[in-house]
Amino acid sequence: MKAIVITEPGGPEVLQIQEVEDPKVREDEVLIKVAATALNRADTGQRQGRYPPPKGASQYPGLECSGVVEAVGEKVQRWKVGDEVCALLSGGGYAEKVAVPAVQCLPIPLGVSLKDAASFPEVACTVWSTVFMMSHLSSGESFLIHGGSSGIGTFAIQVAKGIGAKVFVTAGAEEKLKVCKELGADVCINYKTEDFVARIKEETGGKGVDVILDNVGGPYFQRNLDSLNMDGRLFIIGFQGGVVAEANLSGILARRLTVQAAGLRNRTVENKAVIVSEVEKHVWPLIESGQLKTVVYKYLLLSEAAEGHRIMESSTHIGKILLLP
Repeated sequence: MKAIVITEPGGPEVLQIQEVEDPKVREDEVLIKVAATALNRADTGQRQGRYPPPKGASQYPGLECSGVVEAVGEKVQRWKVGDEVCALLSGGGYAEKVAVPAVQCLPIPLGVSLKDAASFPEVACTVWSTVFMMSHLSSGESFLIHGGSSGIGTFAIQVAKGIGAKVFVTAGAEEKLKVCKELGADVCINYKTEDFVARIKEETGGKGVDVILDNVGGPYFQRNLDSLNMDGRLFIIGFQGGVVAEANLSGILARRLTVQAAGLRNRTVENKAVIVSEVEKHVWPLIESGQLKTVVYKYLLLSEAAEGHRIMESSTHIGKILLLP
């Protein structure tokens, strides 16, 4: 099969398409002939040598895909050859075929094309596990998403609105904020021209928001704490701005704040299975009812993966970038 190989740590140009061996399928796995895979920020970290795959995972990038089941392990019961699925991966999506634990597969949502379904697994599992399973965002609460126009952001806006939360977003361009507004965001803040802490305090009568989903890290840590309401929850899923922060911790105690951080890739198969099951139960109905739609910025060929990484690192995109074999 063909796959994108990281020839050495570096810029997008180190992504090269090569002929490699087909994946081996374990007894609890399915082999998927990939219809599409989606780019994620974690892929750029892996390319740079900062985010290696977990032990035993595919060395090729790609954390989600959609496609057709081509083979099943002897212990797999739910799926059969010919089924159309999308899947949460630990790696290997940038390829023509990928092997994945059967419990990390999901059916294609009704009304969604096979290729577009590749845009859902990673964002759906990330947002549902962090914002809802761990931070317990509920109807009537307020929610701030940094990077509202990203794949994670565009998805999180819609899910949060779907459960009845008031949604705040930050982004760095008016065009991006316009899309966030169209997706349902209530308060859109341009972080380049406005102090998001002051705006949040103004919009909430000085209280702050209940939950924050942050991918910036260090530079936003204190400002995020300052933006939280009593019993507020901050969830960190990325460090695009850096990993070091100096903070006044008194607010955490005074307002009973919770600070959490987690990724998906290094979780156990068993843990991922629970998340995938919860996503199918709670998120898939929102997609199938039309309340939640995919936001695809661009389709590229697998051989154009380097161009996809350049677009992602320029932050000019809105929503997801998909690669098609």
